[in-house]
Amino acid sequence: MNEYNKILKEEIAEFREAGHKFVNKEITTAEFKGKSGGMGVYAQRGGEAFMIRLRIPCGIVSFAHLKLIHKFAVQYGLQRIHLTTRQAIQLHDLDIDSVCDIMETAIDHGLYSRGGGGNYPRNVALSPLSGVDKTEAFDPTPYAMQVNRYVMERIREYHLPHKLKIAFSNNEADTANCTINDLGFMSVMDQGKPFFKMFLAGGLGNNPAVALPYDELILPDQVLYHVEAVTRIFVAEGDYQNKAKARMRYIPKRMGEEAFMECYKKHLAQVTESMELNINVAADGIYESADKMQSSYIHTDSGNLIAQKQEGFYTAVIHPQCGQLPVKALEEIITFLVDKQQDIRLSMTESMYIRNLSREEGEKLLALMEEINQVTRIGMSVSCVGVPTCQIGVLESQTLLKEINRVLMENRIKTEYLPGVSISGCFNSCSRHQISEIGFDGCKKRISDAPADAFELHIGGAAGSDNTHLGKCMGAVKKEDIPNFVMKLSQALNTKGMYFMDYLKGYREEFEDLVKPYLIP
Repeated sequence: MNEYNKILKEEIAEFREAGHKFVNKEITTAEFKGKSGGMGVYAQRGGEAFMIRLRIPCGIVSFAHLKLIHKFAVQYGLQRIHLTTRQAIQLHDLDIDSVCDIMETAIDHGLYSRGGGGNYPRNVALSPLSGVDKTEAFDPTPYAMQVNRYVMERIREYHLPHKLKIAFSNNEADTANCTINDLGFMSVMDQGKPFFKMFLAGGLGNNPAVALPYDELILPDQVLYHVEAVTRIFVAEGDYQNKAKARMRYIPKRMGEEAFMECYKKHLAQVTESMELNINVAADGIYESADKMQSSYIHTDSGNLIAQKQEGFYTAVIHPQCGQLPVKALEEIITFLVDKQQDIRLSMTESMYIRNLSREEGEKLLALMEEINQVTRIGMSVSCVGVPTCQIGVLESQTLLKEINRVLMENRIKTEYLPGVSISGCFNSCSRHQISEIGFDGCKKRISDAPADAFELHIGGAAGSDNTHLGKCMGAVKKEDIPNFVMKLSQALNTKGMYFMDYLKGYREEFEDLVKPYLIP
């Protein structure tokens, strides 16, 4: 066991003791959260069960780790695993000793939860089709992995005001959401050469902000200098006193964008002068010119089998409802892949991408997953874990998504033109509802002097290199009215034969008339 793993295991013994104190009510929820977040563990609502977040580096799952996670699920009697909205895997409904035992065993196999929560750099996000996408500029995978390694080697050293999110997208479609992260790198080609377009200080939730574009293109081998520089400006200028304003996006709000960029460049210059952080990646084969993206890209129903740029190879997309993958289905995936060249990646949309399959293999796998797999855009909607698991959640986001799908199916509504929705249990935007075509976040409203469960409706958001913008909040809708609203919207889209964003652009008043009866006055 190397020294790093030994230190991490020593932390677990202390954390186990704190967990028992929390269960015995000897320390408060806040005191426990201060210790547990950095370990990648959270107490679930009620304080009797726990969740562990296993970091999957850039969403790239090794076959060995997938088997280990399945082993954990079976050993501890879990019915499902949760594919998260930041390419991690969570195990829920565990006692504190089980959580600690999982951590210890995972470390022995090179799988970590450290820094999975709390004021630490989170999982480095990466477009799940990087390296196989016909429309990518170039494959950012090796650079994202280097950043992940750099962060994890220093994970115990960080003392940040809040969490730090870094993302790599392989083209301007921005499937890793560079444009709303603290630090984002987007693959682009300029005069036949690879560069990253860089973004700073974005984030969703309270007082959201689209990230600021950096005024220079970045050479790929320079990314670690920017990772270090963004960490330093966050430490130097972040708010350690007010948790509500501790995220990176508040720094340019306070300093002004121009002053923020000047300050950032000073930190970058200091890093460049004092450190050697060049990344050496063999260039052979990774800088392939992108095919021109089609204007219908966001509308195309490509199904769950995607042709790769490597001729004859395909990616199968498995999207369990709400990202909750049954353990039985996980076992079937493992059995299917046992004699194949595995390339497994997780997405920001709670999906699993099985890559480098033949068409026949892809179709066979999807047939195996038919019972649990979602294949329409509304079916492949995104939901945070919400109540009853999340401590700070307001409403049951996953229950709402299931109810929407149930109503559409029972009424046999055609959903061809309906987009996926993003549902967050509170304003924290874990589902990224603020940049979705249709998004909901849980809240409480008073109706006739009585509290009511409701979700605020956001419409028209988008993410993309030059197109990222926040959706408009239309107001709140009672929880029980939302499935019917979505059904009526789908019927309107079917009548027009139009996708939602096209409908919104051409028939805004009609949409507002449709939604008005559902809004809480």
